[in-house]
Formats: sequence, C-alpha cells, structure tokens
Amino acid sequence: MPPTILRLEGVNQRFPGVHALDHVDLDLAAGEIHMLLGENGAGKSTLLKILSGSLQRDAGRILLRERPVQIVDAHHARTLGIGMVYQELSLVGSMTVAENIFLGRWPRRLGRLLDWGEVHHQAQAVLDSLGVPIDPRTRVRDLTVAEQQLTEIARILALDVRILLLDEPTSALSDRERDRLFAILRGLREKGVSILYTSHRLGEIQQIGDRVTVLRDGRKVGTLAAREASEETIVRMMVGREIRERFPKVSVSIGDPVLTVRGLGVDGFLRDITLTVHAGEILGIFGLRGAGRTTLARALFGLVPIRRGEVFIDGTRVSLTSPEDAIAHGIGYTTEDRREGLVPMLSLPPNITLASLAAVTRAGVLDHRREMRIAGQLVEDLRIHPPILSRLVMYLSGGNQQKIALAKWLASRAHVLIFDEPTRGIDVGAKTEVFHLMGRLAAQGAGIIMLSSEIPEVLAMADRILVMHRGRIVREYRRGEATQEALLRSAVGLDSSGAEVA
Repeated sequence: MPPTILRLEGVNQRFPGVHALDHVDLDLAAGEIHMLLGENGAGKSTLLKILSGSLQRDAGRILLRERPVQIVDAHHARTLGIGMVYQELSLVGSMTVAENIFLGRWPRRLGRLLDWGEVHHQAQAVLDSLGVPIDPRTRVRDLTVAEQQLTEIARILALDVRILLLDEPTSALSDRERDRLFAILRGLREKGVSILYTSHRLGEIQQIGDRVTVLRDGRKVGTLAAREASEETIVRMMVGREIRERFPKVSVSIGDPVLTVRGLGVDGFLRDITLTVHAGEILGIFGLRGAGRTTLARALFGLVPIRRGEVFIDGTRVSLTSPEDAIAHGIGYTTEDRREGLVPMLSLPPNITLASLAAVTRAGVLDHRREMRIAGQLVEDLRIHPPILSRLVMYLSGGNQQKIALAKWLASRAHVLIFDEPTRGIDVGAKTEVFHLMGRLAAQGAGIIMLSSEIPEVLAMADRILVMHRGRIVREYRRGEATQEALLRSAVGLDSSGAEVA
C-alpha cells in the first residue's frame, strides 16, 4: 500500500437536531481515488467541508502526513495542498471563466499590473488539459450547468493541489464529459494526487475507484476495495436493507391529453416541436447535452419566449409568457439546477408552498398553521431528513434539497409536471422514492415530462420516449421498443440503418 497522506480519527460533528458525523475514521493513501458513498444526509458533504476548511469539526483529529492539523479555513486548506469542488458551484456568474479560474491570485507583471494576456493564456491551458472547448473570455452565467461544473474543476486543478476533494463532480456531465474527467483523474492519480470522491452513480465505483467507504446516518459502515464492491453490496451498506426494485414502474391507465404542443419554435434553439402528454403518462425526453431538452422545458414554463407554434392545456389554447402563466395553467417545473427553484435562506414550509400561496393565504394574510400542515405532510411523505420544518433549506443535503423542489409542485397540485434531471445528485434510495412519487402522480392523473440523460431511468420509467437532436424531435419510441443503443443512435442524428436523419 502507498503511504497514508491523510487520516481522520473519531471526527464528530453535530448540528441542531442532527448528528451529522458520529466519530468517523477514514484514511486516504497517496495516489488513491477513494470513493465516499452514502445516502443523502449520511454525512459525506459534511466530512468534505471539514477537510476543505469551510466547517470546523466538534471533535476528533485530522492528520496530514501523520502530523495533526487544524484546518482553520479554505485558504489554509489550499496552503496545505487541499482543494475542493463543491456539489453546489461557487463561481461568480458575472465574471469570465478566466477570471473565475484565477480569482484572488491574478498573474501580474512588473509586480503590480494585472497581466490579462497571461490570465487568458493560463486559463486556456487549464481548459485544454481538461479537453473543454470553452472560451476563457465567456461569462460564467452564459455557460451550461455542465460547463460551469468543468470550469469549477479547472479552477481547483489550477491550484496544483495534492489532495483533491470532489463532491458529485459528474452529476451534471454527459457521458463524454465524464469519461474525459475520469481520464484526467487517472492522470492525477499517476502523479501521486490523492482524491476523495463522492458520487451517487454506483457504476463509477468500478470505473474510477480504488477503495470505497460507506457512511450511513453519520457513521462509518465500512471500507472495502473497489473490486469487491458490487452494486448490491454497496446499496445494502448504504440503506441497511435490500432495494428489490430500483425502477418501480406503476401500471396506469392513460387518459386524455393534458398538454399538446404543435409546431413550437424558439429562435436559435428549437424547431417544429410537436408532442402530446396524456393524463397518467410519463413521457421521457432523451437527448445529448445541447439537444434542446432544457430549452423546451423552460419554454413550456414561460422562461424562454415561444416564437412560433401553439400550446394547449386540457384542449384549450394557452399563452405561456411567464412562469406565472404556466403555474396558473397547472404546469410545474423542477429545474436541472435545483438552486433555481429554492430560496436557501428560508425554512422548509415557505419553500414548499412557494408555488401555491393562494392555498395558504386568506384575504392576503398567510395562514401559518395551514402552511406548516401542508409542509409537514410532504416532509413525511418524501422522507426529507432531518424532518425539522424550521431548518433553513441551505443546511439540507443536496438530495434533500431536491426533494424540497419536488414537494413544491406536489403542494401546488399541478397536473402537468416537467422534471428536468429529477434524480441528479441524489442517492439510490432517494431515486427509488422519486420514481414511486412519479408513479403516484401519474396514478392521480398528472401528465409527466421526464427529461433525463440517464438511459436506464428513461427506459424503465417512460411510457413513451422522444429523442431530441439539434433542437428537433427526431424519433419516438413506444414502451419496450427502445434499447440503449437505439436511443444513442437517434440522439446523434442517425436512423436505424446508420444514415444521418435529414
């Protein structure tokens, strides 16, 4: 075994009402990729935040190269050679990619003057090493979520860290982007960089991991070699039970159309989109990144101007010029980036009732008891942890924030629901709960559009699948007709014979 570079002994962390880490031991070897797995709220992100200096532990020891250290803040962590890429990105949207990469440590000339040429040159070199075709002069707010994720990784790698902490780094990446990242991580491992890596994608264990440690309810369950870590074993360690059905598909009678779209167009993005969603149906929409899935979702929710075409709700033509219009017509939308749909500085109840204020107000006055009752029931139904209604959303794990985003639309009783990457960044148990929820909503008569880049999820849950390519729908598959290969072939614009779709 290579020498141990980092060791945690009895690390303990409590928050009000939560024992986030219960005397956890962990070691990280030089040149190792160590996977840290567990359900949402198991303590993974808390542990990484302690190591990154953004959170001070209550008890326990951290040893760096067998010497005790007290990591006082993020800057101190970086001086120790520790860098972290957070699940929720920390970029400055109004600044360029290059400015974000070198924020606070600008290359200078003559000792004082900012060397903008060198800023852009060095930023381009880092991006090229990642294989990311992003112009370093682009403002971060104009990037996709995946491009922002890669920019964040580039920013940390530019620090030349020796211990790299990655919290869900592939949650917003396409398969190609993920493979490129894995190649970079393998190269860093060969150079002796140690990587502590959290993920909810169990398939990544065999692809990139050397060892796996599992946390459950803040406690360490065990550590084992990646080659010994079957998905069944890891799931059992994570949840303390077997999950017999990962994709629980409920048989539902398909009803009348609840949403009809004819010839919809968005300038520069979408062309002639025509589709129908029925009551009780889960319509899957698959496509590679940039195909137009999220633009379609945003257009149907009034966030992007619809330039051409017609939209009908329950047979009546409607105008969707704003989210207020969409909500009034019974449309709900959970975004790919959960932060866009949450108010992190507020507690759970106001976040859950954000889209249904009419139901919790009387003569313009908020009915706190009703709001608490609605929120409490949904927190219980969705198993949001910890079930403390007064807790600020910003202090919940990413997966539990995702559940809050879903709860908001459950409270609104929307009957057309658009879920954009609904399982992004949540654990295997929570994914199963989301699929159960989708089935329950479908059984109640809702029409669901499920946009996902996870092919197994689309194949398992969708009643029909539409494939998008370059802003158009190029193929429709009925349930049971599609295969993984067929979806990928359609997504790159090829028909069943391998010819390019016109």
